[in-house]
Amino acid sequence: METTIEATRGTFEGDAEPISGERGASILGPRNPALEAENPSLLLPPETDAGTIPNLKFGYAQARNRVLSGGWGREITTRELPIAKELAGVNMRLKPGGIREMHWHKEAEWAYMIAGRARVTVVDAEGGNVVEDVGVGDLWLFPAGLPHSIQGLEEGCEFLLVFDSGDFSENETFLITDWFAHTPRDVLAQNFGLPEEAFANLPTDLDNERYIFAGDVPPTRDDDVVAGPVGGSRQRFTHRMHAQEPIEAPGGRVRVTDSRNFPAATTIASALVEVEPGGMRELHWHPNADEWQYYLGGKGRMTVFASSGKARTFDFQAGDVGYVPFAMGHYVQNTGTETLTFLELFKSDHYADISLQQWMALTPPELVAAHLNLDPATVAALRADKQLIVGAP
Repeated sequence: METTIEATRGTFEGDAEPISGERGASILGPRNPALEAENPSLLLPPETDAGTIPNLKFGYAQARNRVLSGGWGREITTRELPIAKELAGVNMRLKPGGIREMHWHKEAEWAYMIAGRARVTVVDAEGGNVVEDVGVGDLWLFPAGLPHSIQGLEEGCEFLLVFDSGDFSENETFLITDWFAHTPRDVLAQNFGLPEEAFANLPTDLDNERYIFAGDVPPTRDDDVVAGPVGGSRQRFTHRMHAQEPIEAPGGRVRVTDSRNFPAATTIASALVEVEPGGMRELHWHPNADEWQYYLGGKGRMTVFASSGKARTFDFQAGDVGYVPFAMGHYVQNTGTETLTFLELFKSDHYADISLQQWMALTPPELVAAHLNLDPATVAALRADKQLIVGAP
């Protein structure tokens, strides 16, 4: 008897085949069992999947990694995930003392610290400067055009960067060494009021794009702060997301960070979602923007409903990126034995979602019953409060 995938739970055992009852048939050609095991809902989709929906998943394990003396960086843009037109993401690692070169870009940069600690610097248009240390669960947001840097502290760090354009490439930012290399020495001397000899040892053309390079672990923050003519910036560019009081739900918890509690977040809103085993991020959609997801831990399964009889299911694990186009209905189930943790990000100044159950509960009951052939007791049991995360059955 051939091994099958149990479609309603998404389990995968042995060399599973795309067979469910009388549906499907075994695979006779070449196979990649490891990849199939990570994507059981593609090998044998739930029977409710239908129609053609673009790919909504791409893992950082499949992304090209740029490895340099100070660490590495790998990105997911529209090149890797064409549907993700509103946001792009970079997973970056800095060794102790490793430096992400002083730079700026046309897009806003939102970041979540995954592990370790870093020192970030930024200067605003009024000359206000910030030198601050960030740790696990902290965010930063640098508005478009503001120059900044990132440096690993004693233990080094790893973080996620998200930009408010799907076409953004981390490999094409405005780098300080690149600009110096493409400016005549006499112009540099005039600009800085220094002799040309002061610039005799600039990086050569072969290494002018340092991007991520090795450096010494910086001194304490107090010893690193630079006094400016206007003092520190009046803007707050960092936020302690893990310090927020979470919204507790029957099956987990959610922390929402947007411009209402982090004023700098005018173009990127976010939520940190934790779903306990057996739980589910409830059926919902977002009325204001596409959703870009990053999975931090656990295993999950998401089905996206795209209208016109179309739906598609994807499986996720740590390091994967998911995407839900604007207004498409979806849910995310915890299919593993540990907490499923992921970030939801939106190109918006505020977080917003519509709960399917709340919509039904706040609509006249006879109207709901007429649509779905539900009995009065079932309609009366609908909850008018937003669940966010539903607990295990």
